[in-house]
Amino acid sequence: MAHQADATRMLDDRGYKGTLIRGQNPLLLFEKPVRDRITESYYWKEQCFGLNAATLCDRAVEMTFIGGTYGVSQKPTPFLCLAFKLLQLTPEKDIIMFYLQQEDFKYLRALAMFYIRLAWEPKEIYQTLEPYLSDYRKLKRRIREGFTLSFVDQFADELLTKDRVCATTLWKIPPRVQLEDMDVLEPRVSALGEEIEDLDNDEVDGEVDAVEDDDEVEEVTNGNAGHERGERSDGD
Repeated sequence: MAHQADATRMLDDRGYKGTLIRGQNPLLLFEKPVRDRITESYYWKEQCFGLNAATLCDRAVEMTFIGGTYGVSQKPTPFLCLAFKLLQLTPEKDIIMFYLQQEDFKYLRALAMFYIRLAWEPKEIYQTLEPYLSDYRKLKRRIREGFTLSFVDQFADELLTKDRVCATTLWKIPPRVQLEDMDVLEPRVSALGEEIEDLDNDEVDGEVDAVEDDDEVEEVTNGNAGHERGERSDGD
């Protein structure tokens, strides 16, 4: 009950004096129905009580799937509960980067990515999440009925391009091209850049070879035609 009361106080703007994210209480980044389901859930009451940034990491490495809410009653996943707890804690960016950059626990990385998309600014979001578009490890995702297969890079792409992920409406960030036009971001260099360039070169080489082949065919054809004309002249 103390933990639930603590969450209630955090959600009451009249008594809230903690860290603000974009001028508001961080917990309000989750919609009210989702907040209510989280604070009423068994996982929140029993597993999130007294967590700090270090012990939350220990809890996060136990996760085996990502997701928002599931089932008829739309229960919140541990992933969503821990993201809500992170918003309550609002840890230093160095801690979030530690969660993100460690290589052993992909669900801890996914949690850090989700928090970054919720709490950080557009330039930081793009610069921090885009490198993980090349992380192709599998993720199990909890959906309304059952599970589905996802991937870390797919999850990163959803966070950068979609407005709603894991039962959470994400605040709208400017498209990347707009930030590039404003000189906020440098143009992104694709990890496939060299491969695409090689493919383009192969296509050009193929077109040149095709033109040369056509020229050779035309020369042979013209030569044969001239030879036939010569034979007909001799016969006449």
